[in-house]
Amino acid sequence: MFVFGSSLVDNGNNNFLQNKAKVNYLPYGIDFPYGPSGRYTNGKNVIDLLGEQLQLPGLIPPFADPSTKASKIVHGVNFASGGSGILDDTGSFLGHVYSLTEQINKFEEVTLPELEAELGCNSTHLLSKYLFVVGVGGNDYTFNYFRPSLNGSTILDQGFASNLTNSLSQHLKKLYSLGGRKFVLMSLYPIGCIPMVKSFKPKQKFCLRELNLGVRQFNTQLKSMADAIKEQMPGSNIVIVNQYKIIMDIIKDPSSKGFKEIRRACRDKSSLPAGGNRVACKKDGKVCRDRRKYVDFDGSHPTGAVNIHVADKAFASSNKDEA
Repeated sequence: MFVFGSSLVDNGNNNFLQNKAKVNYLPYGIDFPYGPSGRYTNGKNVIDLLGEQLQLPGLIPPFADPSTKASKIVHGVNFASGGSGILDDTGSFLGHVYSLTEQINKFEEVTLPELEAELGCNSTHLLSKYLFVVGVGGNDYTFNYFRPSLNGSTILDQGFASNLTNSLSQHLKKLYSLGGRKFVLMSLYPIGCIPMVKSFKPKQKFCLRELNLGVRQFNTQLKSMADAIKEQMPGSNIVIVNQYKIIMDIIKDPSSKGFKEIRRACRDKSSLPAGGNRVACKKDGKVCRDRRKYVDFDGSHPTGAVNIHVADKAFASSNKDEA
């Protein structure tokens, strides 16, 4: 499995980069077997759980870890970087995060030659056996598109989703040209429902509809793009995991899915006066006791329990609206 994207699928690349988007401290990883690892949740993320479902022999290592070499790359590498986006400059205010362009360049220029040398065969033939997971786009919205709305202005740029999906299609074609054939695309989740976004409008009891509308526009165009691009990529298989529907189904009826708390995050947030933000957990801060009942772990990332639910649906759902 090769993984590209942002924080929801990042396995720890930001630990090794100079940026302000690190989560290598408790309470992150409080339920992860190896403690804080750079995963943006309390336990395992969707990539870890999909790897288990696929019976891969171990966790997919982050590219930026200097030890991710030789035999460690044979079963895949994770290039995802929290804070990044489809647009090259998304998240740049955080410092050095790997944009999607940089992630794919590192895959082509560094990992592929090493993989060919390790396995002794041409990568074009090899890559048809690997799963390419791409989970990106949320930060393009929260850092760019949604900022006017959160500040009380009206969102005007209706072509934003088209620009993102057109750019993403070029990235997928690049991976296809290198030999990729099996692709999993993660749709955007309901950003209008996350605690960070709702903190901008505390009087709003439920999800911010206008933000979720923007997300749905992207997801609709993502599906259209995937259908169209298949004709240009003979022999490819593209699956979209509809995180939006899967998580909204939890929010609409949490008890039926084993959840209870859908509005508050499970942690102490890092305060703005202390140099924090509305997203991250406070370092060594308190967390809720029964994390299995919470949807959100911090201001914009789900709990391990939600990740389990998404991964199970991605792997085995018979509902075409989910995967």
